[in-house]
Amino acid sequence: MSRIVSRFGAFTPARVVAGDHDLGGRRVIVTGGASGIGLETARALAGAGADVMLAVRDRAAGERAAVAINESIGDDRVVAGTLDLASLGSVAAFVDAWGDEPLDILINNAGVMATPQLYTADDLELQIGTNHFGHFLLTLGLTRALMNAAEDGRSARVVALSSIGHRRSDIHWDDIHYRSRPYDKWEAYGQSKTANALFAVGYNARFAEHGVTANAVMPGGIMTPLQRYLPKEEMIAMGWIDEEGKVAEGFKTPEQGASTSVWAAVGEELEGEGGLYLEDCAEALPWTPDNPRKGVMPYALDPEAADRLWAISEETTGAVL
Repeated sequence: MSRIVSRFGAFTPARVVAGDHDLGGRRVIVTGGASGIGLETARALAGAGADVMLAVRDRAAGERAAVAINESIGDDRVVAGTLDLASLGSVAAFVDAWGDEPLDILINNAGVMATPQLYTADDLELQIGTNHFGHFLLTLGLTRALMNAAEDGRSARVVALSSIGHRRSDIHWDDIHYRSRPYDKWEAYGQSKTANALFAVGYNARFAEHGVTANAVMPGGIMTPLQRYLPKEEMIAMGWIDEEGKVAEGFKTPEQGASTSVWAAVGEELEGEGGLYLEDCAEALPWTPDNPRKGVMPYALDPEAADRLWAISEETTGAVL
């Protein structure tokens, strides 16, 4: 099977990717849509006519973002809803509030990165608890709504935000939550991003035949509130910024970073296609040491690992469709 690509590139703005589409009547949820690439993803899709809900932990910030997007597109298409992915109870309440109303596109965009060793309300390691398990319960809970939106010739779509950070770690099956092994914030982040990619593989395998596809997305390097836990000195040491705070060449703007999410949500090339890892508006190539900031590791697309994670995720969240 040939690699799926688009006419867009790494630095194409999200509004350009969405621009040729009429999304009138489509309903979209974007988690973490109050800032960063989530906000720009929502803006691009709403600008193309979709009705968008920003599912956010800080409802006030979400309301402000919704007003700002609506003003920028000259229409009233964006609203905010309360969702704390670090609380399975909050996720369940959000799902109950949505109900079975058709949902065309779910973009699991929210996340945390390189946090101190912290745990969710349900005693899950914070990074995988928020980035994966919260989104797992959310997506399973909204699957009936997604299936209700699927039509002949047009699937409903799930977009799972992963990262090149997945190269830092496979899943540590014997101690996912760091109960006994030493905590490493970057390893924990990598594990959570591998889980996001494996979720897309597992979800697509189960629901593509019901009209719902899922793909993982690597948005690229972007300076957003995701870096909130990183001191300036660490970002300088990693070469992300210089001493004056100038962002390194190769980083994207938030709107450019949103482009692959938007393509995953609406691109014609991806109709009926799922279980993929996408970057720069194309299906990613395998990771190689020669180009370490791009590509996908084989363990992040392993169907057996996806099934193993799925079973653990069902047990952890209690989510069974």
